[in-house]
Amino acid sequence: MAQGISIAFASGTLLNRLKESTTIALRKEGKRDYSLPSSYRLIALENTLVKVVEKALANRLSLAAEEHALILWNQIGARKDRLIILVIGLLTLCV
Repeated sequence: MAQGISIAFASGTLLNRLKESTTIALRKEGKRDYSLPSSYRLIALENTLVKVVEKALANRLSLAAEEHALILWNQIGARKDRLIILVIGLLTLCV
């Protein structure tokens, strides 16, 4: 399966069945009129395998961006090994 996913990425496509999801509508509590669309919350249930593949791809892209210095040094959010102490240090430098 991993080889198939690698081939799909190389060709720029994923199997259609992997992209499918099931969406369910849940009623929001306390709404007066359930005939309105805003009275419902939509929840998309995605294929678990696709989530794993997306996470693996995101990790590889993040690693490549770090290795090739594609992200500014002062970008803190959503980066590994970036601690709040670094943010405090940056803020004190700016003052």
